[in-house]
Amino acid sequence: MRLDRAVDTYLRHISIERGLSDNTVSAYRRDLAGYVQWLAERGVDDSAAVTPEIVAEFAAERASAQPPVAASSLARLQSSVRGLHRFLAREGIEDADPSARLRPPKQARRLPKALTIDQVESLLDAAGPAPATDGAPATGAAPGDVLGLRDRALLELLYATGARVSEIVRLDVDDLSHGDVVRVRGKGNKERIVPVGSYARAAVDAYLTRARPDLVRRGRATPKLFLGARGAPLSRQSAWLVIHSAAERAHLTAHVSPHTLRHSFATHLLQGGADVRVVQDLLGHASVSTTQIYTYVSVDALRDVYATSHPRAR
Repeated sequence: MRLDRAVDTYLRHISIERGLSDNTVSAYRRDLAGYVQWLAERGVDDSAAVTPEIVAEFAAERASAQPPVAASSLARLQSSVRGLHRFLAREGIEDADPSARLRPPKQARRLPKALTIDQVESLLDAAGPAPATDGAPATGAAPGDVLGLRDRALLELLYATGARVSEIVRLDVDDLSHGDVVRVRGKGNKERIVPVGSYARAAVDAYLTRARPDLVRRGRATPKLFLGARGAPLSRQSAWLVIHSAAERAHLTAHVSPHTLRHSFATHLLQGGADVRVVQDLLGHASVSTTQIYTYVSVDALRDVYATSHPRAR
């Protein structure tokens, strides 16, 4: 099969049948476009002509590229290539998988960076006003508070659920209609139910009653929970800017990314005594080994406490 047709068939498979996210499919498409171009430069335009030696040469050339390719990017690139050839062999389109002997590069284990509880509170306070709890009117907000109420609700919900930013911006209003839980759709469109604490629930309620109606009037009707300044659904990039701006106002020296609140959620749960399997379910990890990286963060915290508290630690 021509390689361009093979790639299109594979991408349709992982998008429709496997249900991978648009972002993942786009990343695979970019990787495989580069792979097909590299093969074309060597006169290879049919998947049947690809040999294990050619695949190994491609991997070695990318691994030694200058400037160096990040290990994570190289691993994803190889995963894209292996996925394509494995699919073609499994479907009987080709007789064998020329990438079967390809081994992914070893990646250095990077511990996720989590904020302290005090830093999280500073970040949330910098995002927008806390919901009123003293009998203030439930409707209406000053013009300058509309986006602040939205931003506070967004960050409170991110920290309360540990959800990815892409999962939060996809939420519909109805996904929070079950009281103290939220229905989150993760990778592969897999659904999970995550509890929502009272602080996040109050912030979301304040946003829904005092700010979202104003944003709805600025654009077309949409079921999405979080809206932009013009009434359209809030994008992932806009949500990142909200987090970045709040971090700057909170004077946080640590780099704060959309995943920082997810890391902090998991770390604080484990430090509070939560079982790693429960945290796995809450995060939507397919494997507990992905979640266990957060236990290393907790061990580091224990070492710090021991070093500063035990009289004979030094």
